[in-house]
Amino acid sequence: MYLISTRGKSKKMLALDAVLQGIAEDGGLFVPEIFPKVPLETLLEWGRTPYAECAARVLCCYFDIEYEEMLSMTREAYASFADSEVIPIQKIAEGEYVMELFHGPTLAFKDVALQLLPRLMRRALETSQEDALILTATSGDTGKAALEGFRDVPRTKIAVFYPEEGVSDMQKLQMTTQQGQNVYVGAIRGNFDDAQSTVKKLFADLEFRRAAEERGMRLSSANSINFGRLAPQIAYYIYSYGRLVAAREIEAGQKVNFVVPTGNFGNILAAYYAMRMGLPVNRLICASNKNNVLTDFLESGVYMADREFYKTTSPSMDILISSNLERLLFEIVGRDSDRVRQYMGDLNEQGNYRIRQAEKLELDGLFFGGFADEYPTASTIKNTFAKEGYLMDTHTAVGRTVYLNYKHLMGDDTPTILAATASPFKFPQDVLHAITRERQADAFAAAEELARIAGGEVPEALTKLKKQPVRFTDSLDKQDMGARILENL
Repeated sequence: MYLISTRGKSKKMLALDAVLQGIAEDGGLFVPEIFPKVPLETLLEWGRTPYAECAARVLCCYFDIEYEEMLSMTREAYASFADSEVIPIQKIAEGEYVMELFHGPTLAFKDVALQLLPRLMRRALETSQEDALILTATSGDTGKAALEGFRDVPRTKIAVFYPEEGVSDMQKLQMTTQQGQNVYVGAIRGNFDDAQSTVKKLFADLEFRRAAEERGMRLSSANSINFGRLAPQIAYYIYSYGRLVAAREIEAGQKVNFVVPTGNFGNILAAYYAMRMGLPVNRLICASNKNNVLTDFLESGVYMADREFYKTTSPSMDILISSNLERLLFEIVGRDSDRVRQYMGDLNEQGNYRIRQAEKLELDGLFFGGFADEYPTASTIKNTFAKEGYLMDTHTAVGRTVYLNYKHLMGDDTPTILAATASPFKFPQDVLHAITRERQADAFAAAEELARIAGGEVPEALTKLKKQPVRFTDSLDKQDMGARILENL
């Protein structure tokens, strides 16, 4: 399959080549030239197979790789997941299901794609004379998942930047203790948007790119701006639907809602792509925290990034510029790249843009936006644990809070699948406080108390952090990122 740029000024390229490039030369994002249409019967058949097989079938729709080779990649990628199902589905109430995406090595949904992306990258490098330099900004989870996925992968180097005061204690430790000879981690004095905007500028900086090329490196990304990060996420929406049909919880062809806590819009966009492939979807419910720029956009049609930024208990969603929204804009404007360039130009110059009424109506037909701030999110964690016996992290709780408000407001009893994006043990202090009102300063002590209350164990991926030395202590301003990367090369 060929991919094209949302901004229309770059040549189309094969999906595997686009993975290596990361972002289009015109600054746009790669999207499928056409969406593969798959009969529902086939999607259901894929959803009944083991997850690695389902993922391989979905990815073969986008990448020119033979099924057996792709299956080998997906089996390798998901062999390290703690649950044999890879993506288990839990029923927590009548008509409400949780799709657990956090059983990978870093305990976050990013593992599903970032255990696979290095394998796609390695395949793409077979025809390249240069090695890959992966530049990644993270609001917490992408960083560790990317570092772990690319650790000591031949012909790659990876640099990850995170907001110094904008991640949880566990997230920070996961990154700063990272092992591997080809990795670098830096803390940015600023927020995620500062890191992400600077990474994008480095991609567009010809002098920086030339300096990297002189060192034998070509730039790529592990953020969801890279199509290779986005595509693997499509599979778990198809898988979860097929699993519920197989379990006779829903009928074949019956529409479902998906609730997705999101900041950069990539995870919910993957659900939209699954729908475009043929999955029956009623509503895509976009859940934001107090940084509710997406909620306001879906309600008003105005994207206003120039606003106050909040640090919350769901830090992976503390984002004001949602990069993947550009891909959705491309679709709702009828693939008019001129219009996309206009909107992105307005955002860059003025901090906002307004879509047309017809475009807003198209959004209204599929998306619902809602947000939850700290108190209701904590209440949802407590109430869900008390009533349903299910322990969820702060991001997933934002999603459930928005869903319960949506259901009350709209009276919609459509079967609903909630994306559980991270393990509660990655945010133990806030989850423990939500349940017991106890404030525990030490993250490991909080995790152990949480495990005692829930009757489980702290995941080994976190307990082993106690013994690992901190390797990365750099703290820098965003304008110094490029120079630091070149130093480390």
